[in-house]
Amino acid sequence: MKRRAWLTLGAVVLGGGGVVTYAVAGPSSGHGQAKRPVKVYDLALKGTTSGERELPRTETKEFSMLGVSWTGATKRLHGTAQVRTRSVETGKWTGWQDLEANVDPLEDPEAGAGARGASEPLWVGPSDGVQVQVVHKDGSASGLPKGLQVSLVDPGIATDAEAKAEPAAYVADVTPSDSTSPTDSASPTDSASPSESASASPTDSASASPSDSASASTSTSASPSASTSTSASPTSTTPTAPPSTVPEPPIVSRSGWGADESLSPDPSEYNADVKAVFVHHTDGTNDYSCADSAAIVRGIYAYHTQTNGWNDIGYNFLVDKCGTIFEGRKGGVDLPVLGAHTYGWNRESAGIAVLGDYTSTGATNAALTSVARIAAWKLGQYGADPSTTVKLTAGATQTNYFGTSFTAGSSYTFNRISGHRDGYNTQCPGSSLYAQLPTVRAWASGPVQGLKVTSLSGAGLSGSTYYTKGAITAKWSTTTPGSLISRFELLVDGKVAATASGTSTSVGTTLASGSHTVAVRAVHQSGKTATSAALTVVTDTTAPTFTTAPKLSLRTSTVNTTAVPVTLGWKAADNSALKSVSLLSPTTATFGPTTTSSSRTANSGTASTWSMKAYDYAGNTTTSSPSYTPVILQETSATKSGTWTSRSSTSYLGGKSYSSGSKGASLSWTFTGRSASWVVSRASTSGQAYVYVDGVKVTTVDLMSSTTQYRQAIWTKTWSSSAKHTVKIVVVGTSGRPTVTTDGLVYIK
Repeated sequence: MKRRAWLTLGAVVLGGGGVVTYAVAGPSSGHGQAKRPVKVYDLALKGTTSGERELPRTETKEFSMLGVSWTGATKRLHGTAQVRTRSVETGKWTGWQDLEANVDPLEDPEAGAGARGASEPLWVGPSDGVQVQVVHKDGSASGLPKGLQVSLVDPGIATDAEAKAEPAAYVADVTPSDSTSPTDSASPTDSASPSESASASPTDSASASPSDSASASTSTSASPSASTSTSASPTSTTPTAPPSTVPEPPIVSRSGWGADESLSPDPSEYNADVKAVFVHHTDGTNDYSCADSAAIVRGIYAYHTQTNGWNDIGYNFLVDKCGTIFEGRKGGVDLPVLGAHTYGWNRESAGIAVLGDYTSTGATNAALTSVARIAAWKLGQYGADPSTTVKLTAGATQTNYFGTSFTAGSSYTFNRISGHRDGYNTQCPGSSLYAQLPTVRAWASGPVQGLKVTSLSGAGLSGSTYYTKGAITAKWSTTTPGSLISRFELLVDGKVAATASGTSTSVGTTLASGSHTVAVRAVHQSGKTATSAALTVVTDTTAPTFTTAPKLSLRTSTVNTTAVPVTLGWKAADNSALKSVSLLSPTTATFGPTTTSSSRTANSGTASTWSMKAYDYAGNTTTSSPSYTPVILQETSATKSGTWTSRSSTSYLGGKSYSSGSKGASLSWTFTGRSASWVVSRASTSGQAYVYVDGVKVTTVDLMSSTTQYRQAIWTKTWSSSAKHTVKIVVVGTSGRPTVTTDGLVYIK
């Protein structure tokens, strides 16, 4: 059976009948939030005669971060440390959470006597109870390091913004009960006397802490700086800050996040330069609020100085998921401050930690952007391109996460922006964030990635050519964040016509007449440029024309008094590129540039304006609006010869028609118009008729149909212009089916 060291902290009575402070959810009115300093409470895990480690439930003050530490920074915890905490706001206990407890060895073991080994700190939010269990991987109790204790960190309230924020709970004194502890904690000494309990004494100020070279390191985050490296030794002399090739991003200073400088009394040490940047994650939750980021940084700072025993926070910079950059180790953000973040490689690098755990979830774009910006700025101070590699001198003999062996004093090739796992055997910065490092390098180095013009407003595209009347607005997108871009330039025929800021996504200009090339050039903060594919844009101010104005002509189909079948015809042209033609009235429709006719219907006896508008791709237009009236001439208005019989039916136009089977019988209509159609009834017994136009026989029409049809425009004739015409129909007298039934004539005037 595995041996476990248990620690349960809760709001309980010590010995007999004391009053315990609880955090109770309640109204915030009247309960201010005064500033309070950061504190660390250390609680020891006691041993028993059976070899187990245990601690009875004891009183704890509010904390938001915790970790497990042990005597001897060179010792490793060969086991699993798990914690669960009780929320101040809800009073509920969380599930078990693993602490990352693999410890980097000290680079100078002799200097590490005062430092402690420690797990990664875990942010849990405001809590007032904790339970810890440490399970050795081989089940033996003797394998656990000595001096095991849990450190509870209250990050305090340090900034004005935090002090102004309304608290989520207020403190009240209540009588404790057993229900305040986890039901499954199974603490072995629930009834321990006060003398057997460990007290929680806060460390209000920094104790004598070892120098950075004697600091402890953890596998997922901060590692001690090197002291026995064959690379350049650090110096306490403050160097001059070199200018960078790229702008400095906004950075929250140590005073901005509320650093208690008394926790770090030792002077800063400096490297000669920054050759590379190592990216880390701090481990812990990703569900923190960015409003808590400053408190998280303060907690890490207190944990590193008061639990690990380091002389300062290990990282040079920290970045939260919202992209806020925090100054880490003191000494000047623009200087090559010696950090404690990557075992064996601190002498020539800077460390950037992203708050959160990125083992299975990638970092946000905001965080990646800020990592890229700070890395580019620091490397730019020493003329280093973030996309290149560099030789670093190993400060320790070790093997990294990928099995690559390093020998102290030898040089090895690293990416300028590397992950913690590239230098040490750790999963840090998490597989997901590690997979995002190529993106960080590309963003930091330039040129701008993914630049493309997404639209060109004020212009129309035909084929591969855009057409405009002159004013255009180019819109674009990139995958590189705008904060890493210096500016955009709109190029017309290769020359800059307009500029826009790096965060812009569009810019406009006016083109002169003629054909042009238009492109967008993105200038990265490094000065590297990327140019989009060039677009061909033609400036055209000439309106299209109707080479044939819209005209109506009658067509064959069924005729109704409210729906006379007509064909609308037109021809439009443009000197550059015709886009479309639209019918605006008496109804609406849109046609392609090659369409020249459309079947429509029109009301008879009513003048209608047939308005059409032609568009070219540049946006130029022209309109033509002729008026036409379809007129129905009943058979009674015709000049008759021969015998005709009048028939009545609602199926006929006007309710009547003429019918004749007499050979040579005729009807004539005279009108002034440009199109005419003869309307008949058709059946299987219908005969034939000759059609004469202006005295000339033009055709013979057969009215026979397998089905009976009424009001059929069976024959049409259209002229180029309106004129006076006579249409005459003559009964042929077809054998066996001589009858012709006529329903009138329709013409357009």
